[in-house]
Amino acid sequence: MPRFLISATNTRSSRTGILAAALFVSAVLSPPAPAQSSTAELRLHILDSQGLALPSQVLIVSDANQVHETLATDAMGNLTVRRLPYGSYLIDAEHPGFAPARKIVELDSAIPLDVRLNLQPGPTTTSVIVTATQTLLARDQAGTVNRIGQGQIATRAASLPGRGLIDLVDSQPGWLYEGNAVLHPRGSEYQTQFVVDGIPLTENRSPGFGTQIEAADVQSMAVYTAGIPAEYGRKMGGVIEVNTLRSLQPGLHGEADLSGGSFATGDGFADLNYGWGRNSVGANAGGATTDWYENPPVVQNYTNHGTTSDFGGNFERQFSPRDRLSTNVLHESARFLVPNEQIQQSAGQRQNRTSLETMGTAAWQLIFSPASLAELSGMVRDDTVRLASNPQSTPIVAAQDRGFREGYIKGTLTREWKRQEFKAGFEGDFMHLHEGFTYAITDPTRFDPGTPQTFTFFDRAPDREGALFAEDTLRLGDWSIAPGLRWDDYALIVHQSAFSPRLAIARYFPHVQMAAHAAYDRVFQTPAFENILLSSSPEVISLDPLVLRKPVEPSRGNYYEAGISKGIRQTLRLDINTYLRRLSNFADDNPLLDTSISFPISWRSASIFGAEGKVDLPRWKRLSGYASYSYMEGTSWLPLTGGLFLGNQATQVLERTSGRQWMTQDQRNTIRTRWIVRLPWELQAASGLEYGSGLPVDFDGTRQQALDQYGPRLVSRVNFARGRVDPSLSIDASVAREWTRGDRLRIRLQADGENLNNRINLLDFAGLFSGNAVEPPRSGSLSLQLKF
Repeated sequence: MPRFLISATNTRSSRTGILAAALFVSAVLSPPAPAQSSTAELRLHILDSQGLALPSQVLIVSDANQVHETLATDAMGNLTVRRLPYGSYLIDAEHPGFAPARKIVELDSAIPLDVRLNLQPGPTTTSVIVTATQTLLARDQAGTVNRIGQGQIATRAASLPGRGLIDLVDSQPGWLYEGNAVLHPRGSEYQTQFVVDGIPLTENRSPGFGTQIEAADVQSMAVYTAGIPAEYGRKMGGVIEVNTLRSLQPGLHGEADLSGGSFATGDGFADLNYGWGRNSVGANAGGATTDWYENPPVVQNYTNHGTTSDFGGNFERQFSPRDRLSTNVLHESARFLVPNEQIQQSAGQRQNRTSLETMGTAAWQLIFSPASLAELSGMVRDDTVRLASNPQSTPIVAAQDRGFREGYIKGTLTREWKRQEFKAGFEGDFMHLHEGFTYAITDPTRFDPGTPQTFTFFDRAPDREGALFAEDTLRLGDWSIAPGLRWDDYALIVHQSAFSPRLAIARYFPHVQMAAHAAYDRVFQTPAFENILLSSSPEVISLDPLVLRKPVEPSRGNYYEAGISKGIRQTLRLDINTYLRRLSNFADDNPLLDTSISFPISWRSASIFGAEGKVDLPRWKRLSGYASYSYMEGTSWLPLTGGLFLGNQATQVLERTSGRQWMTQDQRNTIRTRWIVRLPWELQAASGLEYGSGLPVDFDGTRQQALDQYGPRLVSRVNFARGRVDPSLSIDASVAREWTRGDRLRIRLQADGENLNNRINLLDFAGLFSGNAVEPPRSGSLSLQLKF
């Protein structure tokens, strides 16, 4: 039996240390950057013609950023709106007995912008029709950033529990998910990070792996796939900025959401916030249950029950116009059964998984001067994932208890100087991993001779990751130039470090209402840490007579993108992008012994090419919506350079030392669209569809084995000659009615129909590195939303 010993690599040198020290000194001596990139703070002061405070209703609109919010000032006519994406905004202020006042403002800095509006005595208006054609394009945006605003979140189609946030991201071009709603940005596997209120979460947050943030608790999102700021690193397939913080509003405000539908699904969420003076406090709680939690391996949907719950609280104190403290605590849980295939169901298998997360965050912001700002943020959290199996489980009875405790800190600074905004900062992530795993074989015929009947493993290890970064934004007329540099240090199974330069350039052509942009991102991506200790341990040599075990090293690569954004008739926005990604040690994953556990692996290299187009109609008369198309071609190149492979898999890996393979996320054509029509009597009708041309299949068994394990209905959806699953198509529709009472109360009742064509849509089919995943059949739901 061949042995493959782990050897740590360390690429640091004295030269690297000197450069890192120089960058650190630059970060300390330079003025600071905010925790979330490309977001601004707007401070409004509404006055009458005599300069006296005038409490008012304020409408804030930016079509490019999908912002369309109505807010109220305090008694002194003041309103602070936080974390607005950079761009142009229309501000419209109203007060009874006064003529409305409107103004277009540009938000392009992390330094808060103070805006004063004076309302003149005049006739009131019973209704205001707002057109914001000047806010249609993000003129300075130098990379692909898709914005998801409160309007799209509030009117979103129904989602199964644990998938609301993921479905919103998956609606954007370049994204798709396979398996159990695992997001894949432009072909990447496990290289997605969520940045929640400035705090990065880099683990897999799909329903089958961890807990989810409630979509109803999200105020806005920004989804990056190119031109990624240097403050973001480690997981670079895609970056999702999630803002859950609300603008400080006086009095009691809240939201309650209730929904129910097919598969015995029920979901509820409630949020309350109270603001007084310079303080605000909030609390939220939610829970859900469903009989379609994961995407099952067969159409019968065996043993697929799941429940989720969460509760949290937040407090914010504005000590002065210059400094503010925000805190947040959250506890989430998910408990579900792992779906069975035919053989497992016949045997009576039951596998239970539990995910628990407890997290606390804090952020302090200090404004030194009108041109400089600093923020220090941190997080502590504890995550646990458990798997338990009954004695009837086949081919093995598996159990797992893994998790981590994490401490994270980030300091950022920003400084404005003439036409520049310079940012610099640091971050440190300190994690303690633990992994426990046991199994007992119940069907020896499924394993190689000599495989141990039982196995037990437990290990702990520290994960230390740190970074320094600096970035600049220079605006020269219609040009915007954004260079950046990041240095990362990673130490877990291996120890490596790297510099990552970034550059994004945009040019706006006002006469044709078009912006052209190009971006280059050098990336250093750390491996997924789920089950990395088990896959790297010498103890796994006893699992099989033939074992191949190599350390999974960080991925390195280069991203290139070019594109345009074009306004059409002051109403439509057209976005077209083309991109190329080249990576070494390309990250992937590999299931273990027919369990729901998977290991990180890596390929020698990968090349991903694609093109995307999207038409956005923010609001035209009674119609709004979007249509998008994505083309992607992704190739992985052998040999496999990292991971754990047992038995037949190890043999195949050893034999296949060269050549290429279409990556598991290689879906060539994806189409998504959703349109909303506003009808009389506050009614809304929506319709959309999603089409996918099909992912690759690499099944090494016989057709009869596939029929025995998965059934004829599922096998009929696989084109073995073409080597892909058949194309998927889902047609959806919604009908909603809204009621408003006064300025504050809004009620929305919505009915949704999903996959109305009732097609068996197969995402994945069993192969060398993937399992089956079947999307839900025709289903429906009813939801009630109340805001005040």
